[in-house]
Amino acid sequence: MYRLAIYGKGGIGKSTTVSNLAAAFARMGMTVLQIGCDPKADSTINHNGGRRIESILDLLRVKGHQGTTLDDMVHRGQDGVWCVEAGGPSPGTGCAGRGIVAAFEALSACNAFERIKPDVVLYDVLGDVVCGGFAMPIRKGYADNVFIITSGENMAIYAAGNIAQAVGNYKNRGYARLSGIILNRRNVENEDAKVDELAQTVGTNVVARLTRSATVQQAEEIGSTVVSAFPDSDMAKEYMDLARTILAASRPSDEQPVIQIRAGEL
Repeated sequence: MYRLAIYGKGGIGKSTTVSNLAAAFARMGMTVLQIGCDPKADSTINHNGGRRIESILDLLRVKGHQGTTLDDMVHRGQDGVWCVEAGGPSPGTGCAGRGIVAAFEALSACNAFERIKPDVVLYDVLGDVVCGGFAMPIRKGYADNVFIITSGENMAIYAAGNIAQAVGNYKNRGYARLSGIILNRRNVENEDAKVDELAQTVGTNVVARLTRSATVQQAEEIGSTVVSAFPDSDMAKEYMDLARTILAASRPSDEQPVIQIRAGEL
């Protein structure tokens, strides 16, 4: 099983890239589980015809832990990708990071990974902050590899540098390793050079450079991924190539994710 955490600044095209990666893996015949770790709970909408699925935290608020089943939490998208949204608290009422922890605990309690048996698990994680629950996928027993999505915009590069530093701070604990940067182009000035400099600074490689393409918006307008809606397009081929590159740069694991949180870690 490949366990991959994809981080990046909000609004950088992270969820779009993750969803197309998931669709690409599914087209390769793999069983894919995509877990959205953004409080907005919109990571998986393009697997579901533009429809949001109910988040785990919303389910727990209504049904409680005893009343929430795996079938409630996990939905199979129209492209075959298994979809989960962790969700978050209402704005101003709680910690989104702790919400992610609660969602992961609920998945583990239902033996989600053992029952779905995914070949690939993708964690789509908001990377503006890497603390508390947002660091959960980096922890030992969840993801083995971290990929950072960025553009050449200054704030995106700044966030990417912070994510890389956070991953580096965890490496001595046996947590996930930084396995590469994905450039999602915005066509800003000196974009490639800026991202190359970032990669050199944090000690990793730029594993892919995605074209800024109108095909992405066209697919999202109909609630789909490029890979599913326009499989013969140049952009779909880029995502398929990215999927193969990601697998080549990642280490698989036979272990199932297990919650391991010590008091005071969040």
